[in-house]
Amino acid sequence: MPSSVMPTSTQADGSTSPVAISTVGLRKSFGDKTVLDGIDLRITAGSVFALLGPNGAGKTTAVNILSTLISADGGQVQVAGHDVATAPQAVRAAIGVTGQFSAVDGLITGEENMLLMADLHHLPKQEGRQVAAELLDRFDLTDAAKKPASTYSGGMKRRLDLAMTLVGNPRIIFLDEPTTGLDPRSRHTMWGIIRELVTGGTTVFLTTQYLEEADELADLIAVLHDGKIAADGTAAELKRLIPGGHVRLRFTDPAGYQSAASTLHEASRDDENLALQIPSDGTQRELRSILDWLDAAGIEADELTVHTPDLDDVFFALTGGAKVPHQSKEDAR
Repeated sequence: MPSSVMPTSTQADGSTSPVAISTVGLRKSFGDKTVLDGIDLRITAGSVFALLGPNGAGKTTAVNILSTLISADGGQVQVAGHDVATAPQAVRAAIGVTGQFSAVDGLITGEENMLLMADLHHLPKQEGRQVAAELLDRFDLTDAAKKPASTYSGGMKRRLDLAMTLVGNPRIIFLDEPTTGLDPRSRHTMWGIIRELVTGGTTVFLTTQYLEEADELADLIAVLHDGKIAADGTAAELKRLIPGGHVRLRFTDPAGYQSAASTLHEASRDDENLALQIPSDGTQRELRSILDWLDAAGIEADELTVHTPDLDDVFFALTGGAKVPHQSKEDAR
């Protein structure tokens, strides 16, 4: 397969989609510390992939390798159909990177930051001004464009940082903890921007310290621990790996509650609230089975809710109880 041709991935429905990022056996060590120990990834174009892990797990190392900032010690790595080792310039032409720390120059205005990026991308002057103006408007920064970036709030700086990343119209964007330190409103604004990018066909590789962020945004999540991928899948699939899921049935009729409780022996009782808790992995098949059983028994519950473990539970289980990192300052290396 030529390095310039993006590979494809077969989906569950039999269709194929281009693969934006692919790694096989990716390895990286610093001295005697192995940071990445045989990482396999296959990320579909036009999706959001989230890489989670404890502080020091190697998330930033993975981003640095995929974005050609450092070299791998072993394995095969392709980004946008190009080998990062043999065609780094082609990879760089296809990607944008927003790191943990802002690349914004606070001594110049927001507009000047944008025009500087346009110059770095060798855009003609008129085109550069047009692109800068469009992106400043898109990120709601037009009113602040003539002000020094040092006067911007944290959320504004992160929006400007991402706008600068988009000047080159990259197909793949690496966002390394893009919302760390932002207030909830600014974080939700950034989430909206990321969703818009993906709707437009951009692939987003996201590392984050906020498990809610991965749950909200990611099509696929991988948990990195001790240099390996501990598990990957959709948020729902990962949650089903952890025990504790259940279906809760609540009744208003005491007779109906007693009838259901006497019939469904595996359910836990909550007599005070007239509720039953049935162990379940939350799948559609199990839910249908419970509903069929209720219909067959002639029992009507007034309320049915499905409860699954959240990503915090998944993180704890997969990383051996490592502390869930809500606001890390920096991922090691």
